[in-house]
Amino acid sequence: MGTPEFAVPSLEILLKNHYNVVAVVTAEDKPAGRGQKLQISEVKACALRHNLPILQPTKLKAPEFVETLRSYQADLQVVVAFRMLPEVVWAMPPLGTFNLHASLLPKYRGAAPINWAIINGETETGVTTFFIQHEIDTGNIIFQEKEPIFPQDNAGTLHERLKIKGAELVLKTVQAIESHAVQAIPQAQLAQPSYAPKIFRETCQINFNQTAQQIHNFVRGLAPYPAAWTILKGKTCKIYQTEVWQELPPNFATTDWQIGQPISDNKHWLCFKTAEYYISIKELQLESKKRMSIEEFLRGNKL
Repeated sequence: MGTPEFAVPSLEILLKNHYNVVAVVTAEDKPAGRGQKLQISEVKACALRHNLPILQPTKLKAPEFVETLRSYQADLQVVVAFRMLPEVVWAMPPLGTFNLHASLLPKYRGAAPINWAIINGETETGVTTFFIQHEIDTGNIIFQEKEPIFPQDNAGTLHERLKIKGAELVLKTVQAIESHAVQAIPQAQLAQPSYAPKIFRETCQINFNQTAQQIHNFVRGLAPYPAAWTILKGKTCKIYQTEVWQELPPNFATTDWQIGQPISDNKHWLCFKTAEYYISIKELQLESKKRMSIEEFLRGNKL
């Protein structure tokens, strides 16, 4: 059970290792783009390539879906980046249902663990498999694998590593369940929980009253999607890459700049004053324009 690209390597690694995937459950096709053409999920595309049965329920409690799912007589259900399941679904297989989560649970329970780990300045995260129970992301832990967060990482680069590491952990978990070698651990024995709530566009606006380092982590944690943003030249401007500057070039250092004020030589750099230091913009995208480097932007946009 899964929908986005993050779930595809987990499906593929099970097939590669000759597990009998009797069906794939994924999101319904949705209209997208200017033409609003129906788009299929990345997991559905993978299932089609492998000629697997595909279920796309509107409601997971619908009797017809539950009966169809039961007809496959699965021993085990594997969930990667899917919806919250009702008990009638997760309690169905005799060996249970487990989930892959992109954090070291109980840290960063919720919809956006990769983003929030970077936003909060963490230097380490990982992947966890756990048995699903009633409350979301609270089930007993089967396995965990750690992964460093490097200073140059953003949400996109970390996502790419964790989807591969996660797939390997899914395979390890299935093999352990198959051989009855699992001793799941309650999350309460590990740490206090923290949370990674869903990210919305309005919560992606940059707050220049934070420090430059906090803003830098915020940009990293939201790049490349959905992207942090601010208002520049009266338009929404997405920010993809930044640097922390402790001071400005000498010609600009004498002015008492206001927090949130853009400062630029109109050739090579653009900074904003923050609560501590300056945040230098390296890559951006002004509303209705293409994504570009700061030098490209300043050639056509003087401040």
